[in-house]
Amino acid sequence: MSRTYTAAIVGPGNIGTDLMFKLLKRSDRIKPTYMIGVDPASDGLARASRLGLTSSAEGVDWLLAQDDLPDFVFECTSAKAHAANAPRYKEAGIHAVDLTPAAIGPYVCPPVNLESVTDVMNVNMITCGGQATTPMVSAVSSIVPVDYAEIVASISSKSAGPGTRANIDEFTETTSAALEVVGGAKKGKAIIILNPADPPVMMRNTVYCSLPAEAAEPGDLQNKIVDSIERMVTVVQDYVPGYKLTAAPQFDHARPEWNGWGRVTCLVQVTGAADYLPEYAGNLDIITSAAARTGDMLVRRIEAQQTEGTHEFEGARA
Repeated sequence: MSRTYTAAIVGPGNIGTDLMFKLLKRSDRIKPTYMIGVDPASDGLARASRLGLTSSAEGVDWLLAQDDLPDFVFECTSAKAHAANAPRYKEAGIHAVDLTPAAIGPYVCPPVNLESVTDVMNVNMITCGGQATTPMVSAVSSIVPVDYAEIVASISSKSAGPGTRANIDEFTETTSAALEVVGGAKKGKAIIILNPADPPVMMRNTVYCSLPAEAAEPGDLQNKIVDSIERMVTVVQDYVPGYKLTAAPQFDHARPEWNGWGRVTCLVQVTGAADYLPEYAGNLDIITSAAARTGDMLVRRIEAQQTEGTHEFEGARA
């Protein structure tokens, strides 16, 4: 018989609070029961308490001292904090879904590679830019080789809190690596722009993928690339309704300065669902949506492994 799995959200800021609302509204398998922070005056902790969660400003030490430990921890703090906390979660047998760019566990983008990830005691949600762009790179690389992929993620500066700003170096490194490991590009590069425009702009992502010369020309191969991109958009929209292309994929002919490669450009916008954060905070919405979807998918995999009697998910409590 299926059961509800409990979760602690570590980090009561914008990301943690938005994730709390998403789990409460969308997940019928994971119930957030703890909200953990370090500031007794935190609005996020107070809000969680009003919604029935047990909240504490005594940090991870307090959480791990509880008799009733959660099945999952969603880390919404910083890369540095998760690097310190990850081994403690694993020792306690708690599955960790990491929303920081710490990259301790395997990179996960739900529609691309979660089913192939075997070590699921600690999975990494890459970054907001990674969740928005690796599906596009993967869609292209599933049809033709992608020698180089470059993404530019532009987000409203109002949606970039202290955690995002402190993790910018990790953002570029982790996203670049995920374009290769998850997206399938031979080489990846990521750039982030904090746009101070007022009124705030939506999250916009430009994705460039190199193409073999023949794929950059009109024909069956180009049609297959477009079809693959459009299918991937539909899959992502299942859990991020505000995810869309703002224009049809644009193809450029092969050029000598590109070493004979052509290029396809995908323009992606993410409008937030406004569960807690404003619509322009699509960068935060897509990573919390991906984390909630990942948690639900991990529950199904845990239960499938338990039914088969295997021990791939050792540490999960039945």
